[in-house]
Amino acid sequence: MSDKQPAQVQPADDGAIARAVHVLRSGGLVAVPTETVYGLAARADCTDAVAAIYAAKGRPDFNPLIVHVADVEQARELALFDDRAELLARHFWPGPLTLVLPLRPAARLAPAVTAGLPTIALRMPAHPVMRALLCEAGVPLAAPSANRSGAVSPTSAAHVAGSLGNAVPLILDGGPCARGVESTIVALRADGGWKLLRPGPVSAAEIDALLGDAAPGDNDTIEAPGQLASHYAPGKPVRLNAARGAPDEFMIGFGDIGGDCTLSARGDLTEAAARLYACLHEAAASAKPRVAIAAVPETGIGVAINDRLRRAAA
Repeated sequence: MSDKQPAQVQPADDGAIARAVHVLRSGGLVAVPTETVYGLAARADCTDAVAAIYAAKGRPDFNPLIVHVADVEQARELALFDDRAELLARHFWPGPLTLVLPLRPAARLAPAVTAGLPTIALRMPAHPVMRALLCEAGVPLAAPSANRSGAVSPTSAAHVAGSLGNAVPLILDGGPCARGVESTIVALRADGGWKLLRPGPVSAAEIDALLGDAAPGDNDTIEAPGQLASHYAPGKPVRLNAARGAPDEFMIGFGDIGGDCTLSARGDLTEAAARLYACLHEAAASAKPRVAIAAVPETGIGVAINDRLRRAAA
C-alpha cells in the first residue's frame, strides 16, 4: 500500500495558491490550470522536483519539459534571446506560445528539464492562477501536462485526479481550460530560420507574418514536448474522419455529424479545441471498446486539433 496521501482538489483561491507556493518552494508537485491544459508543476531549478515530474507521469527521460516563466526578464536569464524571440514575446506573451531557444550556459536549471539538449522550451502563461504561482514562488516552473505520459491531456481538475491519483498531493481547481489544446511550439534556428514543432492556438500563419517563411525539413528528433508519434491516446482504437459510428464505437461528432458527444454541434473550431480532451476522456471512460471521430477542418486551430487526433489514433 502506498504511503502517499490522496490528491487534494482545492478551489484555486488565495489560500490554496499560498499553500501551493509552499509546496513548490519545498520541492513538491502541484497540478495547476493554465489557459491550454492543466500542468504538473515543480520548480525547474531543483533536480529532485523535476525527477518527481518524470516519475509521476511515467515520462521518458528523452522528452524535455516546458519551463514557465513569470516575465520576459526571467526568460532572458534562462535562454539567449535574439530580436526574433523578443518580437514573438511582445506579440504572444503571456499566452499559448512556447519558444525553443539556446540555453544559457549559466542557467540554474535541473539538467533533466532540457533532456540533455542545448536548447530550452520557454512559455509565459496567461492563466491568472499559474501567473500568481510564478510570481509568488519566485522561481521558474517546469510544467508538462498533468496526466500519465501518452494519455489524454487534462482540461479539468477531475481529469488530473483520474489520471495521476495520489501521485500529486495538491490539485488547484481553476475550472475548465479555455483553449483546450497545448501551446504552439516554435524553435528559432541559429541560421535565422524557424520551425513549427507543435501546432497550437497560435497559428503558423501568425508566426510567418512576423518572421517570414519557416525553415524546410522534417522534425526527425525530439526537441520539445508533443512530438511523439503516439500521444494523447484514450487507450482504445481510434478511427478518424468517421461519417457515423458503429455499434461498438463511441462516436465523437462535429458540426452536422452527431454522436455520443460532440466537439461542437455548430461546427465552431474554437469550441471544438476547448472540448477535445473532455470528449476523449469521456470516450476512454465509455464501455464501448472503440472510438470514432468525425472529420474536423484542417484550418486555423483545426490544424492543432487534427495533430492531436492523428497522434491519438497512432
